[in-house]
Amino acid sequence: MDAIVVDELRKRYSDVRALEGITFGVRTGEVFGLLGPNGAGKSTTVKVLATLTKPDSGRAEVAGRDVVREPNAVRRAIGYVPQSSGVDRDATGRENLMLQGRVQGMSGRALESRVGEMLELLGLAEAGDRVVRGYSGGMKRRLDVGLGLVHRPQVLFLDEPTTGLDPEARAAMWDELERLAEGESLTILLTTHYMEEADELADRLAIVSRGRVVVEGTPEELKQSLRGEAVEVELGDGRAAEAEAVVAALDGVLEATVDGRRLRSRVASGARAIPSILSALEAKGIGVEAVTTHRPSLDDVYLHYTGREFAAEDEQGRAGDSGGNGPR
Repeated sequence: MDAIVVDELRKRYSDVRALEGITFGVRTGEVFGLLGPNGAGKSTTVKVLATLTKPDSGRAEVAGRDVVREPNAVRRAIGYVPQSSGVDRDATGRENLMLQGRVQGMSGRALESRVGEMLELLGLAEAGDRVVRGYSGGMKRRLDVGLGLVHRPQVLFLDEPTTGLDPEARAAMWDELERLAEGESLTILLTTHYMEEADELADRLAIVSRGRVVVEGTPEELKQSLRGEAVEVELGDGRAAEAEAVVAALDGVLEATVDGRRLRSRVASGARAIPSILSALEAKGIGVEAVTTHRPSLDDVYLHYTGREFAAEDEQGRAGDSGGNGPR
């Protein structure tokens, strides 16, 4: 039985359609990623699954329980780590975990033992009796994860767990999450807009755009679904549409798209295609400032299946969120 079942969920906020029939399943014991730009509907999906908001239509189950008809049973089965920190900055790490355990019905030696175990597991044992106000950003975020885990849930929701962390703290958090997934034997649903995070942590993932799942699979399966290699050309002038037509007509070019002055193509072999691409553009008098090639990435997967560039959509989503109008 899948630990999470999401079937045609729809949710609207005023005139904004946050979820447009999103559908996916998460197998028991796996780390599943929802990857998408800001505004894609990832956080709204998690809020529905965590019983923090109700869908307008569709069905969702967590640990075999319907999120609308059996919300209390769902809450007992889950841990939830939201984007914003829920720790009490004026209490110690240990006090935060003890309070959360009591809220979840734990007490006595069992609670004390579990709190000590969590502090050790999260690398906070030495800092456990210090006031959280003095913790680093990465330490606070690890404590947030501990709050979601202290009661031994079956399913853990991590909503953008490393947003706001610097690269070093983010990499350390990835290591912690990988250890937790192995050591706690639970199902994890992770939302992220970081490509490398989804690639690093997820056993399987669904790419989400505009409230829908556009493609699903393991990170490697998704990248391998794009044959060949990616070639990106930085154009020297504004003749992008003409450059796209020139490159798309070449032998060995599987597809070509433009975004501003960037021309992206997928080719059978980057080493063989680059000379042909440069020669064809030069013959038309189209200037080139730079050219790069790489094997397909999740960024390329997003572009292929949506026809839109991830970074541009992410920036638009940020603008919508800051204005209070964008689904998350």
